[in-house]
Amino acid sequence: MLSRVAESLYWMARYLERAENTARLINSTTQVLLDLPRGASFGWDVLIKVAGLDALYHQHHTELDEHHIMRFLIQDERNPSAIVSCIGYARENSRTFREVLPMEFWERINALHLYIQRNAAKTTLGRTERYQVLNEIILRRQSIVGLLMGSMSHDIAYQFIKLGRNIERADMTTRILDVNSAVLLPRDSAASGPALERLWMGTLTGLSAYQMYRRHVGVHVRGREVADFLLRDPHFPRSVNHCLGEIETCLSVLPRQATCIQASRQAWRRLESTQLKEMAPVVLHEYLDQIQADLGVIHDTIARQYFHLHQNLPQPAGQTTNPSTQSQS
Repeated sequence: MLSRVAESLYWMARYLERAENTARLINSTTQVLLDLPRGASFGWDVLIKVAGLDALYHQHHTELDEHHIMRFLIQDERNPSAIVSCIGYARENSRTFREVLPMEFWERINALHLYIQRNAAKTTLGRTERYQVLNEIILRRQSIVGLLMGSMSHDIAYQFIKLGRNIERADMTTRILDVNSAVLLPRDSAASGPALERLWMGTLTGLSAYQMYRRHVGVHVRGREVADFLLRDPHFPRSVNHCLGEIETCLSVLPRQATCIQASRQAWRRLESTQLKEMAPVVLHEYLDQIQADLGVIHDTIARQYFHLHQNLPQPAGQTTNPSTQSQS
């Protein structure tokens, strides 16, 4: 396989995953705000910090209100990680190698692109409208993943799609998990305990993890157990542990994979060895930052090993500016 095709497949998968998870991040945070007790503190600017986009945001905006931040994260094409941008980049990266993918794939990604172009403006009308549009993006993107899983040969091309999807998914899981570390609850409030439980429940719901958590952990939602489930559960598809396992499985069938597998196993060993003995926000935040850095190392290793044959040629759409990846490195 040509390295430029492999790179385009990889980035196509990353951008589709980023679009879905940005939608999940926004919906999850909106739910968190609805559950905050009186006296709790939370700012919308946390979203751009968690996404690693605060420097870029301040280049174009001075306001830190909900309206401007939502517009930046959803429809501002100056932001390469905005949902509109991600879907556009994914569509462009897939346009030039349509023969590698199932015939219906182009129809679905093009329909997703047209949907967000028509409906992005609705996300500024109110939270209800925004939730509906973002939820539809999640559903449409999931249908694309299902199409690829069920209709594409699981060959080398598919492995690069899985690599991109799982690296981005693991990264975005840590970022969604990190939102709660920025919420300051009143210490003396009798409602702070139930409020904290609702915050973590919102995190699980945002990642479609609530029912699986209840099955495999318990009915009581506690911060440390939620973090442990989303980071280390080997079976839940959005946990970091599971994503690292999928990454290594993909790498095992690629040629010259030893260096990449070494980076993946180093990340896995750190994940397994670190014990979250306390759930202090600073401790959790630093731990999640380290996981993001490890994922950045895996990405860099894959890029050097498989994509740099054409490093002096034009790169796939959107790849030159990737705030999430840059923040990991």
